[in-house]
Amino acid sequence: MPVEGGSSSGSASAARHPKQKRKAHSLSIRRTNSTEERPPGIQRGDMLEGQDSKLPISLRNNLLDLFGQIEREFENLYIENLELRREIDSLNERLTGDGQTIEGGDPTKGALKTKASHSTSQLSQKLKTTYKASTSKIVSSFKATTGSRALCQLLKEYVGHRDGIWDLSVTRTQPVVLGTASADHSALLWSIETGKCLLRYAGHVGSVNSIKFHPTEQMALTASGDQTAHIWRYMVQLPAPQPPPDVSAPCDDDQDSSDREEGEVDGEGPCEVPTVRVATATLKSHQGVVIAADWLVGGRQVVTASWDRAANLYEVETSELVHTLTGHDQELTHCCTHPTQRLVVTSSRDTTFRLWDFRDPSIHSVNVFQGHTDTVTSAVFTVGDNVVSGSDDRTVKVWDLKNMRSPIATIRTDSAVNRISVSANQRIIALPHDNRQVRLFDMSGVRLARLPRSNRMGHRRMVCCTAWNEENQSCNLFTCGFDRQAIGWNINIPALLQEK
Repeated sequence: MPVEGGSSSGSASAARHPKQKRKAHSLSIRRTNSTEERPPGIQRGDMLEGQDSKLPISLRNNLLDLFGQIEREFENLYIENLELRREIDSLNERLTGDGQTIEGGDPTKGALKTKASHSTSQLSQKLKTTYKASTSKIVSSFKATTGSRALCQLLKEYVGHRDGIWDLSVTRTQPVVLGTASADHSALLWSIETGKCLLRYAGHVGSVNSIKFHPTEQMALTASGDQTAHIWRYMVQLPAPQPPPDVSAPCDDDQDSSDREEGEVDGEGPCEVPTVRVATATLKSHQGVVIAADWLVGGRQVVTASWDRAANLYEVETSELVHTLTGHDQELTHCCTHPTQRLVVTSSRDTTFRLWDFRDPSIHSVNVFQGHTDTVTSAVFTVGDNVVSGSDDRTVKVWDLKNMRSPIATIRTDSAVNRISVSANQRIIALPHDNRQVRLFDMSGVRLARLPRSNRMGHRRMVCCTAWNEENQSCNLFTCGFDRQAIGWNINIPALLQEK
């Protein structure tokens, strides 16, 4: 998580403990007897030989585990077959002792032929079932990566920050630009089409942890580790569009990108751009890091979330503190406002998220939801009556605002989930993970796609946030990570839903 006033990637990366770079090893399965003893401390993944494999170590370990399961199944079936043969031999000897002989002494003929044939049939069927179930896991994983190439294509990379990017957002007014918030104490505005940096905001003296745009005016709201939130105005002029990049070249989605430096990015940072250094308004009532901020519907009030365990509600025009929202037992991690109603949801490390209702000026109700077992990293509203929450417990849950006693859908993943987003039109959930993956799900919890990741595209460190842009005919998804870059993706929605 962002650190107070900190900017070094070393401190921030230490807080998240990203995985270190691992060199690729080749895959060669050494056949061994399952009963053969391995030396102490030697794992199955270490029993590799050869020099030329391009498979990442996680995939190789997964394959080795699957092959190990198949080997154990065959071993059990082999032992069962031996026991059946011993039983047949025993029965044959007993029949011979009673004066009954089996022609040729062949246990597969005569009185035992039917029983032996039945046992053999069972053995064959079990082998087929085991083999089919085990190999289907491998085949399905490769099918998923092949489909993602056609569904999700790289649009543009936005490179220029000097430290990790915590958050990003797309403007809701013209001109439509992308905003990024970074641990390098700055926020940048980008041309979506060209990837050119248009403006820099440098008014904070700590890590910029979130950025959100006013619903109708050219104003931005940023939250920072300097214990403040800033409201500032911007004016940008979009450059002439450039020809679209060639994204037709195939990519190896599962190729390990860790052979490149984790902090390394291609290209130079932005050239000299206009810089805004003074905020229109400074909100400074918190006693700790301000981790997130958002505009309430209408844009006349904002809410901020802090590590001081409180969320504050401010008047934009006067910068006056209106309400302090207390109740969380640990640091807040995120806050979000409803697009059409005066509702706020706050997330916390105390494993809960809280729904605050300001629709009635005389009554400010609050509801506490305990659906997770670890830090709730974010909870967001959808255009409808749903809340989607993500957690470090590796789950994402979909809730109905009309009945939030239990989630209506649960998505289980293999890595901690960071700041999620839901597309307004298609209601597709984008999940950014600590393990550098970005996955797409529908509201019922069905997995739709995974964004491609290879040496040539995708993030090389944890993905911190996602944001949708559906203003144009095409649907774009933006992601940012601690590899200091943001990435734009073109999502083929019709093909995505057809795959579903």
